[in-house]
Amino acid sequence: MPAEMIASPFLPRLSAARPAIPLALAGFIAFAVLSLSSAPAAADFRLCNNTSSRVGIALGYKDAEGWVTEGWWTVDSKRCEVLLEGTLVARYYYVYGLDYDRGGEWSGQAFMCSRDRKFTIKGTEDCLARGYDRTGFFEVDTGEQRTWTVQLTESSENLRTRPPSLPGLPNAPGGTIPGTGLAPGTVPGPLK
Repeated sequence: MPAEMIASPFLPRLSAARPAIPLALAGFIAFAVLSLSSAPAAADFRLCNNTSSRVGIALGYKDAEGWVTEGWWTVDSKRCEVLLEGTLVARYYYVYGLDYDRGGEWSGQAFMCSRDRKFTIKGTEDCLARGYDRTGFFEVDTGEQRTWTVQLTESSENLRTRPPSLPGLPNAPGGTIPGTGLAPGTVPGPLK
């Protein structure tokens, strides 16, 4: 027996064939590492501001109780913000944006309620009679995806003739996005 391997009734017997870490512990470590690496990705509705301005964002969506509009999120230039956390439960969401630094807006033909300060408003009917503003939101068709990111862009041209593109929307030939009159892949841009 080699000098390093001295048999003793008081010391555990070591063998070159036996691993130093017990198999149960090694299995637990492997399971923990795999569990952490296979955690599900976050499923959210996000908005990225790819403009040179700060923007204010309002969001419209349908929850279990009906239509809801919420605002305002301030999204700094070249930043993204999670507007709704968790797996998306609807196909259509509605966004309205204001360019805080240069003026203008991202709007559409889906009219919902909003106000000038922070808000959560239930329902989209009778906005003015209820003391709210009636605001045109643009529609985002998520195609029933679990997660979605809207990319706001800017354009130096008159946006009534050439709206900025919205990467991520389907680019089906022909047709328009319901409620906007725009071809898929476009967003009504900030109007000055």
